[in-house]
Amino acid sequence: MRLIPVIIGILCLPLVGFPAKPNVVFILADDLGWRDLGNEGSTYYESPHIDRIAREGMKFTRGYATCQVCSPSRASILTGKYPTNHGITTWIGDRSGEAWRGTRRNDSHLPPEYDRNLRASEITLAEVMKKAGYKTFFAGKWHLGTKGSWPTDHGFEINKGGWDVGSPRGGFYSPWQNPNLESGPAGESLTLRLGRETANFIEANKDKPFLAYLSFYTVHGPIQTTPDLWRKYQEKATAAGLAKERFLFDRRLSVRQVQDCPIYAGMIETMDDAVGMVLKKLDQLGLADNTIVCFTSDNGGVSSGDAFSTSNTPLRGGKGRQWEGGIREPFYLKAPGVTKPGSTTAVPVNGIDWYPTLLELTGIKVPTKQQVDGVSLVPLLKGKTIPGRPLYWHYPHYGNQGGEPSSIITEDNWKLIHYHEDGRDELYHLGQDEVEQKDLATAESKRARVMRSKLDAWLKATKAKMPVKDDKADMVKRKARFESLATQGKERLERQHANFLNSDYKPNKDWWGSATKD
Repeated sequence: MRLIPVIIGILCLPLVGFPAKPNVVFILADDLGWRDLGNEGSTYYESPHIDRIAREGMKFTRGYATCQVCSPSRASILTGKYPTNHGITTWIGDRSGEAWRGTRRNDSHLPPEYDRNLRASEITLAEVMKKAGYKTFFAGKWHLGTKGSWPTDHGFEINKGGWDVGSPRGGFYSPWQNPNLESGPAGESLTLRLGRETANFIEANKDKPFLAYLSFYTVHGPIQTTPDLWRKYQEKATAAGLAKERFLFDRRLSVRQVQDCPIYAGMIETMDDAVGMVLKKLDQLGLADNTIVCFTSDNGGVSSGDAFSTSNTPLRGGKGRQWEGGIREPFYLKAPGVTKPGSTTAVPVNGIDWYPTLLELTGIKVPTKQQVDGVSLVPLLKGKTIPGRPLYWHYPHYGNQGGEPSSIITEDNWKLIHYHEDGRDELYHLGQDEVEQKDLATAESKRARVMRSKLDAWLKATKAKMPVKDDKADMVKRKARFESLATQGKERLERQHANFLNSDYKPNKDWWGSATKD
């Protein structure tokens, strides 16, 4: 009988020698393209700190966002669901239904309605981790709903800067206009501020497990940088030899083919510096060996539309578009003790996979009430395999960047795109034609039919909403618009982007107020 208290006492002792729950730092860039980092092959942009994450962990060479625009992808990361299942199928604030006519684009179809707030019924990654004892922190861009559906309504205990909008009101330099992040000194960089806020949170919570979710507003427009960084990259582009032509008109809009925008390059360096602050803090506090670090983006780089700021070549297209440049992302995961430094995998993975992967890595079960579409990538992290599966996309909207209402299925190395305006299909073999130039839908008609059947079945099962034909659309005016964009529009872009590299370029009197040293 005397042994019983002794046994109970032993069982109650702390598990000395066993690692504490791993911390998680999740870093999400906005509009950063697959080719926008040094480790992904860019010779113009500089990103040593982000490259370090890829070097010390696993790089997924076919990592995808769940949508070619931001809000759907962001919701998918937090819920583990495809956009068709969480209901946010385009960026929140986009027009839908008859309101689309207000764009005066005369598109043939009206895009469907969509959820404009992340549903309260979703059990987010932050909510699950908070319940498991993690301190949860969010910094930066939210864009998943209005007040009542902000980060603190979805499991984050601290919110620094997340609210309704998808771009920084007031720009990237203080004073900005954000109800959840007080402006700093005049000229303070919003990007560096978010890095500091994250590093400060880590230091304040170093003795307990935490989820630090750093969601940058950058490199989304407006593109802004400091005069010093502009000069650095203006000189770098000039030394490499300036392109005579930067744009190629592809179907509906011009697409940038060259990486030489010095303003955008400065933004990438600033973001990289902010990531460096966070990594340095982990090192200083001795937390790096017990912290999972993730890095990705929410959609492809902006090669057309918006600021036309980067090139995703050799991939076709970019943000808002249905080709690989619109959906393929940097996708890195460092899990100390699990991932082999410098490892890579070509297995296709998707933003829906972050949720189950991070929960498995932290020893937390996926809630039974949260029906996730993703799978855990832990076997891949350990050098093993996961069962093959098709991946799906559904974007029944028009991208501001020239994207068309479409649905996609990829399986093995094959990719089928179904277009909702005219019902046509495109089929590409990504292993042999990564640039998506050779449509095999006719030559491989049987394969196209099988893949289309799987795609249709998935759309039906997920109750995907579809665009509807607009009988009031003027197709003559629409054609004239495309012709104008292909001629005068392209010429205007060429002049504007060449001007960014003029030695006397100055955007305004005070460089957006950024002249103050950060």
